Amino acid sequence: MRVRTSGAVAMKDSFETIELRRDGPVSIIVLNRPRRLNAINQAMLDELQHALDAVEEDPDARAVVVFGAGSNFSSGFDLQEQMERQPVGVGPWREILDRDFQTVMRFWHLSKPTIAAVRGYCLAGACELALACDMTFAADDAIFGEPELKFGAGIVVMLLPWLVGPKLAKELILTGADRISAQDALRMGLINRVVPAVELEPAAIKLARHIAVIDPMLVKRSKRAINRTFEIMGMMEALEASLDIDLAIEGQGSEDKRHFMEIARTDGLRAAFAWRDARFR
Repeated sequence: MRVRTSGAVAMKDSFETIELRRDGPVSIIVLNRPRRLNAINQAMLDELQHALDAVEEDPDARAVVVFGAGSNFSSGFDLQEQMERQPVGVGPWREILDRDFQTVMRFWHLSKPTIAAVRGYCLAGACELALACDMTFAADDAIFGEPELKFGAGIVVMLLPWLVGPKLAKELILTGADRISAQDALRMGLINRVVPAVELEPAAIKLARHIAVIDPMLVKRSKRAINRTFEIMGMMEALEASLDIDLAIEGQGSEDKRHFMEIARTDGLRAAFAWRDARFR
């Protein structure tokens, strides 16, 4: 993997599903599949891991901002890829879910602060990725959601209860809420700030640059201290237990998911989503 450096900007030119560049001390990761609403496929998961390895090893990168290309952050894990691969049973699903989980939680564990900058759709696995970042800014057009149960899937990274508490987490997850506005997300504690869409990128980079001025040793250890507060309360054990439950869900396969995928394979994902949504009218 080649790295080009030019002045204050470093770029990796061998990625296909993401972009990685550096603006001074700020590393910028762009989820770059806009025609698929930046759906997170297996290739993107691998490339995100490589990009985060590069950021971790770069002494001049002091903060990370992650965006989505175009007008959306991401629609979540790629259902089209699932439809084509048709994984069945615990074995194939273990590999898929472990990769999903490890990549999302990499933003939590990274030694450098991570900031998600969200506009448009931020759903399912993408919502979990935004929650795993240390801070999340949202444009006023952002829509968050955890719709997995509405089409027979489980939650890969069960971070939501740790941010909003059990009552609200149960309401959002068990109803498959997928129309959470930026203002409602702010009220719930899912995000830090709402800004106009045109100000999203500069606002997130401004925050990252502010943090980058601080001694990176202090930032790294203070982030670790905050994370450890939750981990001592059992967060990682709870997330791993939830992942095991999701593995059991996907390994067995729900009737709703089977029917959703049958429609998707026959008539396309748009028809499958229409079937899903019609059930709740």
